[in-house]
Amino acid sequence: MKRYSAGKVWEGQADCASCTLRNSVLFAGLEKKDFEQIHQPIDIYSLLPGSVLYRAGDQGDRMFTIRSGILKLIQYIPDGTQRIVRILRANDMAGLEALLGEPYQHDAVVLQATESCSLPVNLIQTLSQNNAVIYQELLNRWEQALKEADTWLTELSTGSARQRVARLLLHLARSNTNTFLTLFSCEDMGSMLGITTETVSRNMAEFKRKKLLIEAGSNQFSLDIVKLENLAEED
Repeated sequence: MKRYSAGKVWEGQADCASCTLRNSVLFAGLEKKDFEQIHQPIDIYSLLPGSVLYRAGDQGDRMFTIRSGILKLIQYIPDGTQRIVRILRANDMAGLEALLGEPYQHDAVVLQATESCSLPVNLIQTLSQNNAVIYQELLNRWEQALKEADTWLTELSTGSARQRVARLLLHLARSNTNTFLTLFSCEDMGSMLGITTETVSRNMAEFKRKKLLIEAGSNQFSLDIVKLENLAEED
């Protein structure tokens, strides 16, 4: 089974004990004695946009911590179309379903250049059995994933197309840590919202004309949050 596409570059093995992201990812609760139990390699990979981290139906034997970048989780529906059901950013985890011994439920595809750590599932299971902090953090990750799924279902799949686009922009802005917001393609945004690429493009053009979306550079935008919130909530 090929899990990684050609856009993946192996960067070496992770040193989790000295990782600069340790305090914000899964291993934040580990102590020195816990790291001594890690005998399996945890690999770091760099992935280019368009690379596939894993595909739906692949055997779920590893989980992934996102160190940097952005991925999309794609689910295919019976009519053959695809929906983007979640966006993953730095500090998120992908492949949580592997903990249940299940195949991966989505295609995980890189949107923006990404660095990821690959964690053997049996290692995570062993650590969580021996460390209550790790176990609790895994529960927190599950809860976070469920909340994100509820948000996509209730906010981004209902209402008019204009409202959906506005809500998506607000949702992306809430999780953005940069000065300006970098947007995805209209095709990807349409896949997130269940509307056509053309409909997204038309609404984005309208938002730009009305200064709800102000271009600050190449695909860099600032938002009029108040006006977008009013639009998202209108009857």
